[in-house]
Amino acid sequence: MAARVLEVAANSLDSALAAQSGGAGRIELCTALELGGLTPSHGEIALVREHVRLPLYVLIRPRAGDFLYSGHERATMRRDIEACAALGCDGVVFGVLDADGDVDMDSCSELAAAAGRMGITFHRAFDLVRDPARALEDIIALRAERVLTSGGARSALEGAERIRECVAQANGRLVVMPGAGVTPGNIARIATLTGARELHASAKRAHASGMTHLPADTLDMAGGEWRTDEEQVRALVQAWAPA
Repeated sequence: MAARVLEVAANSLDSALAAQSGGAGRIELCTALELGGLTPSHGEIALVREHVRLPLYVLIRPRAGDFLYSGHERATMRRDIEACAALGCDGVVFGVLDADGDVDMDSCSELAAAAGRMGITFHRAFDLVRDPARALEDIIALRAERVLTSGGARSALEGAERIRECVAQANGRLVVMPGAGVTPGNIARIATLTGARELHASAKRAHASGMTHLPADTLDMAGGEWRTDEEQVRALVQAWAPA
C-alpha cells in the first residue's frame, strides 16, 4: 500500500522549515497564500532548496484569478519551470484551462515538456473544469503524478464524494490529493471518505507584525504575515497516524 504523505503549502523558507520540523512529507512552495498561492521568487526557491531536505514542488501561477493565460503569461510560466529545474527542485505545480473550461492541452503539454524529469502536480484549476471525468483523463495523459482537488467544493470535506469518484477513475494512474480546509479535526475523516493516501494543507497561522513604530495612517502596509505553523503540521500528522 502506498505510504501516506502530507504535503504542506509553505510560503517562505521559515514556513518550509516549520513544515519539515512538524513532520510534513513534501513541500509545495508558493507565495501569497491569501490569494490562493502564486509563484515564489527565484531567491526564495533557491534558499528553500538549499536548506530543506523534503521533496520540493514549486507552484507555477503567475497571477491571481482564473487559469486562462495569455501567451506572455505562459512564457513566464515556462521560464519559471526551467528555473526550478536548474535549481534542483523535485517538481512543479501548474494548471492551464481554455475559455471553455477544459484543460488546455497544448499549453500544458508545453509546460510539461519544460519540466523534463521533474514531477508534475495539476493544481486546483481542476476544480473549475466543466467535465471533471474528461479533464482527469487529460491530466493523466500529460504524465502528471497527481491532481490537487477539493472535489469542486469549498472544502475537501464537502467535496469528498467527488474526490472519491476521481480516485476510483484514476485507478492508480495518478494520485488524487484532497486539499482545501484540511485540519487536524477532519484530516482522518477526509482520508477515509475519499480513499486518498496523500493530503494537502497549509497549516498556517497569522503572525503579528514586529514593528514598534506605526504612523497614524499605516496605508494598509503594517500588517503581519501568514506562516506555516510547526505545531499545526505536527497535529495534522498525528491526527492522520494509523490507529
